[in-house]
Formats: sequence, C-alpha cells, structure tokens
Amino acid sequence: MSTYPSVTKYMATRLITFTPETDIREAMDVLIKKKITGAPVLDANKQLVGMLSEVDCLKTLLEGPYNKEPSQKGTVQDFMSKSVKTINASKNILDAAYEFVHAGYKRLPVLDNGKLIGQISRSDILRAIQSIKPTIKHVPDSWKNRPPTMANHKKSRHTANS
Repeated sequence: MSTYPSVTKYMATRLITFTPETDIREAMDVLIKKKITGAPVLDANKQLVGMLSEVDCLKTLLEGPYNKEPSQKGTVQDFMSKSVKTINASKNILDAAYEFVHAGYKRLPVLDNGKLIGQISRSDILRAIQSIKPTIKHVPDSWKNRPPTMANHKKSRHTANS
C-alpha cells in the first residue's frame, strides 16, 4: 500500500473536452473563456484521441498563409497532439510528480481501464503536497527547546530575514 494518495483524489473530473471536428477557433475561444491551458480530445465513442494545448493553438499562427495572419480554417484534429501521455488511475501523486518533472507536461489524462475519468495537473500535485503533513518520529536532542534555524546564506526573499 502506498503512503501517497492516489491521483484520483486530486484530479479534476468535470472536464472540458473537444471533438476532433471542433473548429479550432471555437476551441481557442473556450480555452480563453474558461482560463484553461488545454483539454482532452474525445472521439464519438468517448475514446481519448488527442490533447489540445495552448501550444497546439499557437500553430494556427505559424501555419497561416505566408505567415502573415493566423489560419482562418481548421479543426482541433488538424492541430491537436495525437501522441498523448496518460496516467493510470491506480497511480499515486508521487508517480504523477515524476512524470511531470521528467516529461514536461502540464496535465495528464487519468485513465481507468482505458476510459478517461479525469485529468491531473501540476497544480493539483502542488495542492496534494500542501495537504501532506510531515511526521517527525524523532527530534534530535540538539533541537530540543529551540527551533531549527536556516543559515543566513540560505535565506531567500520568501523566508524571513530576521
């Protein structure tokens, strides 16, 4: 049994999704309006077939005619990432953190038996980390009656300088 919580405890379950046929401009409007950086793309059978991210949407500008204006036409399918990294619902937040650090993704679709059940993001993992309370099994004698202090050279703008 893992000491870390499952990704299912912190994942988002009410997802905004697109179909491959969704107009790319319509999809960009949704991303902007909902203030999200990407969304899963599902086919007619609700199977995950891709992810549409902000970076994918930027391709509309790069692929515009003569690079003078953004492409006026296209569907999500034309711009989405088809190779999608996912994480299984049986994994924990440590597994997800490893994927985020080593693969560079901002979000991972969570699958259970091949079916999309949610999405976990880097900020979801940060929220999980904040909820984990460390347990100290032994306090060194040198710490008794005084709190440990940080050396001045290790202080940052985020720590008190007193």
